[in-house]
Amino acid sequence: MTSVFEPSHSTGRPPMGSSMADSLPSINFGFDELRDRMTKFTAKFDTFIEQGRKRVLEERNQFRMNVAELQEDQRMKKKDIEILQLKTNTYQQTISKEAAETREMQGAISSLSAQRDKQAATRDALKEQIAATQKDIDVRLAARRAHQAQMEAQARFNVPELDFWVTNLCMRIEGAGAEDRLKFVYTHVDEKGWEREAWFELSTGSRDYDVKHCRPKLEREKVERVLDRVNETRELTVLLKGMRELFVEAMKL
Repeated sequence: MTSVFEPSHSTGRPPMGSSMADSLPSINFGFDELRDRMTKFTAKFDTFIEQGRKRVLEERNQFRMNVAELQEDQRMKKKDIEILQLKTNTYQQTISKEAAETREMQGAISSLSAQRDKQAATRDALKEQIAATQKDIDVRLAARRAHQAQMEAQARFNVPELDFWVTNLCMRIEGAGAEDRLKFVYTHVDEKGWEREAWFELSTGSRDYDVKHCRPKLEREKVERVLDRVNETRELTVLLKGMRELFVEAMKL
């Protein structure tokens, strides 16, 4: 906006009959244009303020929504953490329980293993005892069979030949307390006392005859010589006569 200055053509005093104001120059300040521009600026400013207020309100609402979402997320995460903690505690309790059960089972297994080993050792010992007993039984059976065979082989001495020697040698036969032993008792071997007895025990548990005990005591070498003749000839009468002779000789000393 421009002002228009129109100087009068005369720089002298105003003519007579006109006012002072009429004599001033006419100036155009452009108030209407300024008012219009101010009105437009005010409208734009109001629009800017309103938009700013709306934007601030929207941002505040969005911030509140974000804060609410964050709080909800935090609450959910806290709940998830509590659930996970509960599961962790339950899992730890389960692990502890399983560990205790494992230790208990290992103890039971160790106990059963010890019992098994003990029973196996007992079984092996019983097997050894059974084997030893069976071996002893076999030996006893073999000895019994040998004794039976020997007794059968000597059965001819029972009657009547054995009776003959019992009568003529003043002898009687007794048991010696064992299956493979016989006791031969003599009388009339001492001239000073015919009732005095002398005896010896004969072992028949093996193939060769053997004299285990005798009364009165005889020299072993002499007894061995008699046994050698008996085992060589397999004649029991040789033993009966030889032992009587040794007793008679011992009684005279």
